[in-house]
Amino acid sequence: MAEVKWIKGMKFTAVSSSNSNLIFDSPSDNAAPEENSFKPMETLLLSLAGCTGMDVVSILQKMRLDVKEFKITVDGKRRDEHPKIFKEITLHYFFKGVNLEKEKIERAINLSQDKYCSISAILKKSAEVKYTYEIENI
Repeated sequence: MAEVKWIKGMKFTAVSSSNSNLIFDSPSDNAAPEENSFKPMETLLLSLAGCTGMDVVSILQKMRLDVKEFKITVDGKRRDEHPKIFKEITLHYFFKGVNLEKEKIERAINLSQDKYCSISAILKKSAEVKYTYEIENI
């Protein structure tokens, strides 16, 4: 079970079942958002990147690829009208490693996007989820 508690203004603190903390905040007319806080929709994009990232790393490790660096950027475009849900989300995967094979990278990403990442499966019901990737062999 998780809990979200209102602090003041638009600031909330969230505590997960593993006792990790997160601060939600949103700019208001009176103040800027608190440093080290997240907007709820930002956390949704970050959760997507984290979910697919964990899948991809796990799959590539099983494939015995020598990945030295891996990151994902994520961007979303939202509807103008309420509810302002995401209508388009783009993930960009960046891999750096030794003798990384394009086919295996693509397979790992596709398995994550089409089979394993539950957050991607949920978001695909309302948004177009696209991805690009780049590989740097060292």
